[in-house]
Amino acid sequence: MTVLPPLRAVLFDRDDTIACTDRAVSREAATWAAERHSLDVTHVGQVLADVWSESISPDRSSSWWHLRTPADEDAFWQAYGQELARRLNLSPEAAAEWMARYPYEAYMKAVPGARDVLSALRARGLKVGVLSNTLPSIDRTLAFVGLADVVDVAIATCTVGVHKPDAGSYLHAAQALDCTPAEVLFIDDKPENVHAAEALGMRARVIDLSGQNPDALHTLGEVLDVVDARAARVGA
Repeated sequence: MTVLPPLRAVLFDRDDTIACTDRAVSREAATWAAERHSLDVTHVGQVLADVWSESISPDRSSSWWHLRTPADEDAFWQAYGQELARRLNLSPEAAAEWMARYPYEAYMKAVPGARDVLSALRARGLKVGVLSNTLPSIDRTLAFVGLADVVDVAIATCTVGVHKPDAGSYLHAAQALDCTPAEVLFIDDKPENVHAAEALGMRARVIDLSGQNPDALHTLGEVLDVVDARAARVGA
């Protein structure tokens, strides 16, 4: 029988795990731009959604997938604004004003209870990490949603150059947490990412905040139950 070591850290995905898109802000941003520039709000909203969807596709050479540094991200957002301006017939200055008013992080909010759960994990003596397939500005987004000060290590896979579910991303995160994979519990909303973590020896669970997956965790609070049950087994 294999005896697993005690947990020393919990590693979270960011999007749809501890933070999520604030749809109300998306509507607000489209309305603001439409009213300011006498455009149709439905059209603005569709263009905003289309340009973002294209920008996050890993199959495009201009995608965020290929960013590595803050300078790369600055150039990415400049090009993003230029594309918005082109499709909506706005001046570059108008697009820049829009993006300054509604930067990337403004479209995000913390999942209910996230701060309490992360704080409770740290109170149990565990490190808290975030490993997200996202842009280099992860620290800024976590600060905006009010979670930066309860996260010990935040890693955007762009800066590593290896994205989940590639094994290298998990190993990098474990090293940053000063843990072995077996000492880490990994939480993600994508089953393929969870399976990859398990293959490296991490304890891992799928979280589905929509409640549609019966085998998944449905709230962040359940992560505490997993941690406490593991601690009880180790101490038995």
